Amino acid sequence: MANLTYLAIASLDGYIEDERGKFDWAAPDEEVHGFVNDIERPVGIHLYGRRMYETMVWWETGDHEAVYRDYAEIWRAAEKVVYSRTLRTVSSERTRIEGEFDAAAIKQLKESSRSDISIGGAEIAGQAIAEGLVDECHLFLGPVLVGGGKRALPVGVQTELELLDERRFRNGVVYLHYRL
Repeated sequence: MANLTYLAIASLDGYIEDERGKFDWAAPDEEVHGFVNDIERPVGIHLYGRRMYETMVWWETGDHEAVYRDYAEIWRAAEKVVYSRTLRTVSSERTRIEGEFDAAAIKQLKESSRSDISIGGAEIAGQAIAEGLVDECHLFLGPVLVGGGKRALPVGVQTELELLDERRFRNGVVYLHYRL
């Protein structure tokens, strides 16, 4: 069975974007991005909400340097599933749209996939966490407080976590890897 992982870059107070919807403070430097690349390398399928997909699709065509080019290649090679009721077309290869989040379909995907699966976007990941579908969380906490915005983790969900790994990066980012 494939692992379903959630990776988020968040402020120390737990937000992936601030109250204005900005997340420029979360851009990973080369050291952090290289580490993220190694986490994402075994992923064969990315599950996204619409907004996260629209953010990530830049990797399809953008001109990238070194460690960023490596991530673009990883991203392009993976299948992508976008959960959206409003999106009608996609602008990346190997991508399909699903109108509704379907926990049973994701469970089936986990059972049949030969590679790991990631889920991106706090809202869709929150639904998957609440349904007990997410196996691991990779959290990168940046040395910034933004005071509010979109939370990285869902409200109202209680579950035990097992710390698997931790790391501090030169730029002050702290990585925490948990099994749910």
